[in-house]
Order: sequence, then structure tokens, then C-alpha cells
Amino acid sequence: MVRDHKSKNRSRKRGESGISQDKSFDMEAWQPKTEIGKKVKKGEIVSIDEVLDRGQRILEAGIVDALLPDLQADLIEVGQSKGKFGGGKSSIWRQTQKKSKEGNKPSFGTVAVVGDGNGYVGIGRGKAKETVPAREKATRQAKLNLIKIKRGCGSWECGCGMAHSIPFKVEGKCGSVRVVLSPAAKGTKLCAEKECQKILKMAGLKDVYAKSFGQTKTKLNLVYACFEAVKKLATMKVSEKDVKRAGIVGGRNE
Repeated sequence: MVRDHKSKNRSRKRGESGISQDKSFDMEAWQPKTEIGKKVKKGEIVSIDEVLDRGQRILEAGIVDALLPDLQADLIEVGQSKGKFGGGKSSIWRQTQKKSKEGNKPSFGTVAVVGDGNGYVGIGRGKAKETVPAREKATRQAKLNLIKIKRGCGSWECGCGMAHSIPFKVEGKCGSVRVVLSPAAKGTKLCAEKECQKILKMAGLKDVYAKSFGQTKTKLNLVYACFEAVKKLATMKVSEKDVKRAGIVGGRNE
């Protein structure tokens, strides 16, 4: 009974995705190798916006951990577990096998999404022979692909001027899948596929309409198409008039 009690407490400390959220980043033990990382540790760079606004590439996950300490991570269900008659439940692991003379060599792939729920989001993919290294690779890659998006109220039904939705309509494509994101009124919530909701929620969006086309059963293409649409929120240029009208904010909304 004591062993079961310990396992329950251990599961409470971890999220549904299996990623521990109470693991803190040790700034003193971190040894940066890039120029940006060294400036972050010295205190010359104190905001992630100084890196993203200049278009500089993040090559160390420690940079994101140091500048965004409240960053959260989650795994996306891109695989399928084995079941009877060829069916099974959705799984966060995408398992493949390689045939060799020694036997079958399995490998596990997964997709992770990171974000602070306040304008910053990233996605990454990892693959390894075991589940734990694959999860760590995906999380580290997601931090390196971090972007800052624009939020606002572009819905003609609302017009409240608050950053609860997206300011304009965007579209992303990956393979045969196409995802269209549209502004929604306050209280609509995230009207999107379950895995796409994880990306939108990590980015800090609360009300969005999503429409998908193509072979949407391919979860990997669906997730990447959604992220490509979200990425256009960062690259799209807007006028000062639209910024005031839709209440557009970029990145963290204090």
C-alpha cells in the first residue's frame, strides 16, 4: 500500500503529458556556449523580446529557460497505441521499427509544444530509441523554435479591444492539410481540434474559430499546419490604426 501511495504522489507532480513542471532551471550551473547565452547569463539581455525582435536564432534551450521561467510544456498525441483488430487509442508516442539481422529495432517519436500562455509558443519534434530521450529532444527543440505572436480582438461581433483572440484571419498548410484560424467574440472559447487547442492555449489565445481541410487524420500534418498559421501572427505587418482598433499586443501582455 505504501508503494501505491508513492506512485500516486509522483503522478500528481507530473502533468498529463508526463513532463515534470516543478523542475527548476539552475542558472549558476548553466554554462552557455553561444554569444547570446553568455550575454543572458551576464545580465546584458534581460528579455526574450531583445532576441526575437532582432530576428536572432536561439541555439540554446537555456536562453529560453532563463528569460521565461514560467514556461510550460505538453506533448501532442501524434501516434496510436496498439489495439485489437487494428485499432487503438491515441498516444503521444509515434512508434516505428527497423528490420535488421539482429531483430526489430524500435524507435519512438513525439511532438512537444511549449508556451507561457501569454504570447510565446514553440513546437518541436524528437525521436530516439527510448521514450525519455525522445521527450527531452522534442521539448528542447520546441524551445529553440519559440516565436512571439500578435494577439487582439479582430472579431466584428465583439470589438472589445482586448487581447483574447487573434487580430486577423490566418492560414497554414502542411502536406494536404490546411488550417484556417479566424477571430472570435469573447466567450466563444477555442473551437478547434483537441491537439490544435493545446497550441492555441499555450500561445495565450482564448477565443478562436478554426477550420481544417484535407487529410486531417494525419495528426502530424494537422499540428504543423496549425503552428504555421499561428506563426503568421508573428510575421504579419499591421498599421498603427489597426493596432489601436483591435488592441493588438505582441508577446507578453503585462
